[in-house]
Amino acid sequence: MKYNFTLENLNCAHCAGKIEKKLAETDGYENVNFNFANKKLVLECSDDVTAQDIQAVCDSIEDGVEVIDNTKRKNLKQYTFTLENLNCAHCAGKIEKKLAETDGYENVNFNFANKKLVFESAEDVTAQDIQAVCDSIEDGVEVIDNNVKENTVTAEKVNSAKKDKKVEIKNELISIITAAVLGVAAFGLELTVFPDAEFGTVGWFVLLGLSLVATVLSGWRTFIKGVKSVFKLEIDETTLLTIAVIAAFALGEFVEAAMVTILFAVGEIVEEKAVSASRSDIAKLAQIRPDNATVLINGKEVVKAAEDVKIGSTIVVKPHERVPLDGVITKGNTTLDTSALTGESVPVDAEAGSEVMSGMINGNSLIEIKTTKKFGDSTAARIIKLVEDAAATKGQSEKLISRFAAVYTPIIILISIVVAIVPPLVGLGSFSTWIYRALVCLVASCPCAIVISVPLSYYSGLGASSKISVLIKGGKYIEALAKADAFVFDKTGTLTTGELSVNKVFAYGNHTSSEIIALAAACERYSSHPIAMAIKNKAEKENLPELSDYSEKAGQGVTAVYNGKALVCGGTKVLSDKQKVNAEKTASVYVIYDGELIGAISVSDTLRPEAKSVIAELRKLGVKDSVMLTGDKKENAMDIANELKLDSYSAELMPSDKLEKLIDIKKTHKSVCFIGDGINDAPVLTASDCGFAMGFGSEAAIEAADAVLAAGNLKQLPLSVRIAKKVVATVKTNITFALGVKTIVIILAILGIAPMWLSVIADTGVSVLCVLYAARLLHTVDKK
Repeated sequence: MKYNFTLENLNCAHCAGKIEKKLAETDGYENVNFNFANKKLVLECSDDVTAQDIQAVCDSIEDGVEVIDNTKRKNLKQYTFTLENLNCAHCAGKIEKKLAETDGYENVNFNFANKKLVFESAEDVTAQDIQAVCDSIEDGVEVIDNNVKENTVTAEKVNSAKKDKKVEIKNELISIITAAVLGVAAFGLELTVFPDAEFGTVGWFVLLGLSLVATVLSGWRTFIKGVKSVFKLEIDETTLLTIAVIAAFALGEFVEAAMVTILFAVGEIVEEKAVSASRSDIAKLAQIRPDNATVLINGKEVVKAAEDVKIGSTIVVKPHERVPLDGVITKGNTTLDTSALTGESVPVDAEAGSEVMSGMINGNSLIEIKTTKKFGDSTAARIIKLVEDAAATKGQSEKLISRFAAVYTPIIILISIVVAIVPPLVGLGSFSTWIYRALVCLVASCPCAIVISVPLSYYSGLGASSKISVLIKGGKYIEALAKADAFVFDKTGTLTTGELSVNKVFAYGNHTSSEIIALAAACERYSSHPIAMAIKNKAEKENLPELSDYSEKAGQGVTAVYNGKALVCGGTKVLSDKQKVNAEKTASVYVIYDGELIGAISVSDTLRPEAKSVIAELRKLGVKDSVMLTGDKKENAMDIANELKLDSYSAELMPSDKLEKLIDIKKTHKSVCFIGDGINDAPVLTASDCGFAMGFGSEAAIEAADAVLAAGNLKQLPLSVRIAKKVVATVKTNITFALGVKTIVIILAILGIAPMWLSVIADTGVSVLCVLYAARLLHTVDKK
């Protein structure tokens, strides 16, 4: 049987060779082949071969390689669900973990920012299956099945869930406000009327009663969750708070227990609001795609779901409406706002024959469009899918935080136990004093600030990039882009427009440039070759001479008679050995008249107008080397490299040569980005740390790339680097800030300086600040 695996994160060609060799030497494995360009490993074996078998071999040679079983994936179906009302990052993590541990569920990923749960399974999975898992961990979660066509029942379910949530929040606010009034009253009485209330006195009962009611009103939901977690032998922030509050009451700290519970409840609501606001901003990214389209059927306008519109249908787009599907204008003239797709604010003129993409906004005129793509394949749909799918490709920091969160809380609990027991045993104070200090440590042990803000930072960065039409496929590539110190460019279609034009005309003797262009254009009159078209475009204002005895041979150029003498026009093959010595080396076409070389024409790609400034901007951002790899002639490559002030270039390369060059560059740099646009660029895009495809031209390039410059414009490249650097800086800041504050509070708690309410602020307060700081990334582009 043939097996197919993908080896992710294998960027060392030498290590790849050793893995391939070791597998080939393994008994039973035959025809082992690893393609370093596309990361695919193929082998044959009569026995069962699992990803774990391959993983063991990879781990013995290179750390960090991730083996994906493509043989198994062929039978897997992808499922997507939306989990409404899930606002607890810790609970979300537990749901994701439980689903990942469920037999038959593969590649489980929950994106907390957009509430999307995505996984693969060979079995049929329903919303009820997911609902059962959610209910076992967190009450009130509403599972929406995105795998079925949305209908009114689903819409009503979502709206009903939102209304119920609003009522729940309103009731919760009333409870918290009432609790706050009672808590403040208890706090005031403790300071003034009953400063030293002893057990069994009136003051003691008054403070106990007010504090108990305030605690129950503001924290009953938290306590129920905490008790459930205890029975499941799980530890989370609700468990810790429940233990801390019960212990505080046992120690006689009624008022502080009440204030801590109230502060925690307020913090939870503020945190939820901050997360909801961030989610709303992210959700706006999906609004570039209209769900309905107005279809022209037998002269009548019929509104249909955009996904039901067939290719070749005629749709009507009225003034100021978004274009729902890709197509070509068949009637009407207008201006189009393309900012949602290209980041350009200047409207673009469009007329009959102009291509339009979904997501564009029509101007002041009605237009009719013949659709060329299905709804799911439209530009806007692909942009949204790329952004949403990107969340599944996590960066190293995201993976590290997931592992950190799993050990952080147990470590702090262990510290709290030591703080509660050891000091009293060695005579440093009473058990009640140190138990209280341990409780303060305990409340500060939840890593929510980091668990929420780090993924949100990456997702906000992905959203900000999409606003400038740069679609990055995950946090992993944001990290690679942020630390990139080398950018490698393909030439044709990337640094150049891909459209040939005449850039130099060489005239010898008494002949003029105009004469040379006119004679060459006359020779190329009937040719549709790109070089011929460039020459004819240059000569469109010239009066072309009449030629006779016209003849063309493949590879031998064109021969004709002009004024009774032989005229030859072609490449280097038309030159004699003597003429080759003095001929202009950069020329593409030579003109020979009556046996004499009278002129030459240099034809090349037109440089993108933004290319030079982009290279300069990248250098300012810390990029050490800008390199061009091209299959073009050395002379042309040198001209472009000099004009753009590139650090180095390599010319006359085959696709396999480009791959070897890129691998060599990676050996001397931290992170290498490659930018290309063609099918032949796919291997190099795959091998780079972050590969950019130019526009939506080549499907192979888009599939192989880690990011897409959707507008096909290089000037978005430096902007995306800036965003990536801001994302990484924000992640580092949030981690440092959150851990710093918690560490300080824990130290102060051990020293007996920090009260329990400060610990609550260190938990929920820091979470809110980190979430808001991460969410601001979405507006990075708006500010610019």
